[in-house]
Parts: sequence; structure tokens; C-alpha cells
Amino acid sequence: QVRLVESGGGLVQPGGSLRLSCAASGFTLSNYAMNWYRQAPGKERELVAGISSYGGATNYADSTKGRFTISRDNAKNTVYLQMNSLKPEDTAVYICNAKRFLNYWGQGIQVTVSS
Repeated sequence: QVRLVESGGGLVQPGGSLRLSCAASGFTLSNYAMNWYRQAPGKERELVAGISSYGGATNYADSTKGRFTISRDNAKNTVYLQMNSLKPEDTAVYICNAKRFLNYWGQGIQVTVSS
């Protein structure tokens, strides 16, 4: 059974940092490009960051470039999103995605940036 389970979310003050993890099971992670999306209330889901199957290429939304870093450890079946210099507008549910011929999605995890 394919599963993507996010962890590491929570409440953080503006300027703070969080590290999200996405633990994958039920498929071979190294065969998939991995992405982090986010969705804020009343807004469309947006791509935050993506990484190729072996980590050789990454891409970021303009709003997160320079602040967020996506990485992966295929041996641990885990993908990470390091988020620094967080802003209130980063508040959203963050969702892990595995993409090849099919798309797999996690349940999402809440990140709230507030003082």
C-alpha cells in the first residue's frame, strides 16, 4: 500500500524555521520525482518545491526561493523541506507528492506562522 506521511509541522513565529519530512512506503522512492505543495484557506494548491528522482535537480516557487530547501534521502525513503525565514503568508497545509506515471499524495500537515 502506497503511503506518504508528513511530519514536522506546527506553529512558528515569523522569521523562524521548520523542517518537514515526508516518509514514503509502498513504492520505490528513487523512481519518483517528489514535490511539496501547499494550500492555504480559500486559495488554490500551489507548488512550493520539487526535486528529481535522484536529487540532481530542484525547482522552487518564486515566493520560496532562497528560503526553502528541498532534499531527499532515497535510502531512508524520506523527502525533506527545510523552511527558513518563515512569513505569515507561508501559513498553509503542506502536502507531499510523488510523481511519475501516477501521482501519490500525502494527507498534509499544518504549518502556521504567527506571532
